[in-house]
Amino acid sequence: MQTGSTLNDDRTGVSALGGSGAQAPGAAGRLLPEVWMQEGAKRVEQALSRLLCAEDDGGTELMAAMRYATLQGGKRTRALLCLAAGALADSPAHMLDDVGAAIEMMHACTLVHDDLPAMDDDVLRRGLPTVHVKFGEATAILVGDALQAHAFLTLASLDAPADNRVALVRELAQAVSAEGAAGGQAMDLSLVGKHVELDRIVTMHRMKTGALVRASVRMGALCAMAEDAAHAALYRALDRYSARFGLALQVIDDILDATADHATLGKTPGKDAAAQKPTCASIMGLQAACQFVPDLLRDAGEAIAPLGPRAEGLAQILQRANGYLHKHAPCT
Repeated sequence: MQTGSTLNDDRTGVSALGGSGAQAPGAAGRLLPEVWMQEGAKRVEQALSRLLCAEDDGGTELMAAMRYATLQGGKRTRALLCLAAGALADSPAHMLDDVGAAIEMMHACTLVHDDLPAMDDDVLRRGLPTVHVKFGEATAILVGDALQAHAFLTLASLDAPADNRVALVRELAQAVSAEGAAGGQAMDLSLVGKHVELDRIVTMHRMKTGALVRASVRMGALCAMAEDAAHAALYRALDRYSARFGLALQVIDDILDATADHATLGKTPGKDAAAQKPTCASIMGLQAACQFVPDLLRDAGEAIAPLGPRAEGLAQILQRANGYLHKHAPCT
């Protein structure tokens, strides 16, 4: 891995975020986070719109509901993690855009299913009625199933060597398996109304939220860089970064569920307490949870510091998360 190279590699024409249009250097040559994040999210949004398009939907609402579930806003954090990690491997922009879209499809799948009455039973998502409220519960189940399938179809159809495609499919599958998001959701449901140790909650969060965050980061690198002995140190650094950042995202969500209104959350606040769900915030206390997040983000930053300037996008995502917490959490 080349950690000392410039943010634009003249030999490849690929920018630090996987495409010549993704980089916006400031006066000191640093990436401007508000520019590349907006541009990256726009590129992934365009990929989603292109990939989730059916000329004939058989007279059903399925594709319309799939687009509703994925194209109605969102911070696109997981896709941006993929783009930023792709900078470390000079991954091509068109490939990163589609991989980021596949990740967002899978993320939307987990959200649609989590919102179902049999799961977390929520009526709002991103400030809008959830899919089962707008289209019906049966359609919502099919939307989640179809989004998962389309995510894998997208990865299998990439213009990339077979080994890369297999690695990406395996990575995403593991993230939503019984060892990942599905297992984490099952554990979450099993803990309702129980008094549990913090370690148990952290394990659940690492599966339910953290596994897809980890996959998003790794998949950005896997677009062009195999996980082998030559790159072992890189993947260890990315995994440490992902573990801390994924947990930080969930703790922030726990804090805001207890303190924010529905306009900030885009979903129903106070649901964790109402459902008697143990969280990091309820076990640690709000103030301790607020102090825990910066520690996690600091550890994540330290994990990627040895990777040099090509990890700048990953570092700036940490800064955005910290800023979001300070803006919306009253305990800070």
